[in-house]
Amino acid sequence: MTSYKYVALSADGAKVNGVVDAVDEYAAVARIKAQYPVVIKIDPVVKSDALAFLSKDINKKVDPKALSVMCSQFAIMLQSGMNIAVCMEMISNQTEDKKLKAMLHASAQDVSQGASVASSFEKNCEGLPVTFIETIRAGELSGTLENSFRTLEDYYSKSYQLAQKVRSAMAYPLFVIVIAIVVLIVIMVKVIPTLTAVFGDLGGELPMMTQVLINVSNFFADWWWLIVGGLVALVVGFLLYGRTENGRIRQARTMLKMPVLGKINVLNGAAEFANTMSALLEAGLPVGNALSVTAKVMANYQLALEVKRMVEQVEAGYRLGDCIRQSKYFPQILQEMTAIGEETGELEQTLKVIGAYYTNESDYAVQSAISKLEPTIMVFLAAFAGFIVIAIYMPMFTMYDLM
Repeated sequence: MTSYKYVALSADGAKVNGVVDAVDEYAAVARIKAQYPVVIKIDPVVKSDALAFLSKDINKKVDPKALSVMCSQFAIMLQSGMNIAVCMEMISNQTEDKKLKAMLHASAQDVSQGASVASSFEKNCEGLPVTFIETIRAGELSGTLENSFRTLEDYYSKSYQLAQKVRSAMAYPLFVIVIAIVVLIVIMVKVIPTLTAVFGDLGGELPMMTQVLINVSNFFADWWWLIVGGLVALVVGFLLYGRTENGRIRQARTMLKMPVLGKINVLNGAAEFANTMSALLEAGLPVGNALSVTAKVMANYQLALEVKRMVEQVEAGYRLGDCIRQSKYFPQILQEMTAIGEETGELEQTLKVIGAYYTNESDYAVQSAISKLEPTIMVFLAAFAGFIVIAIYMPMFTMYDLM
């Protein structure tokens, strides 16, 4: 929705100034002429850079849970025969998500003035995923908008549940690691220097373990700025390299080949491909268009390149099953099931089933990895704590001889 400032003449010839919101200039003129017969001047309202920056939402992403609930509301209302613009306005008044509320309100006005549903969503909310926009556009063109919203509800509900499971599983290991780092900092900064002073006053030769601990503590105390600077430089360099084409490819391939995380990333990629393709095909998109959209939403860049390559091959006349068989990163089961689904004419349903399978496999792999990570962390922390305790207590056994 764009704001236009105008100068018009009323029926009695008086000059009138005002501002009107409309999809484009033609719609703005039509709205003005509904009140004033003559439009003298009309210009779009241009915000200053400062106002545009302040009005811009920093967090562009839309919450998948709120998106799933919104899609469910649309499906129910459209099934009852309600007008889409009215649906938008009603859901806008009910939702608590401020981003969706503003987006739906603006989109309702656009749609009521003749804009398409997909274009109004795309225009008024940058945080909406491309999968959402293209699925709505396909449903709108095919006249199955209600089914598109129902498909998206299921898609984003599964995405949200999977993300919640991963967060819940990672909460305890991350908590333990953070506490361990805090305790380590306290020991190195406070405890060890104090004990060093005591041992120094008593004199005598310190055990090797104690001396190593003191040397490490002194190193951190003297060179902490270099350590912090080095870590910051390493992170910045990694991020900058990751923005280059070669860096993105190398990092993506590394994520797929890592010992434990590699398997999880491959499973996640397979689930993401199958679930997204199934949702888009169910909405009515051709295979080539569905692949093009899927390539844009794949989290792993290497897998995204693989899917983008399939787009060119499918458009050249190759079957999807043959295209995906050429990928060395997607699992073999996904390759074979996709080919079978295409040959039997049940590609959409086959991808939905295989997507659910890989979602479960990914969830199991994450749980299995975390179940192995927790005891590993505890053993490491116990060994480290034991080293510190022994290093501190060994000099105390000889302290009485020095007093």
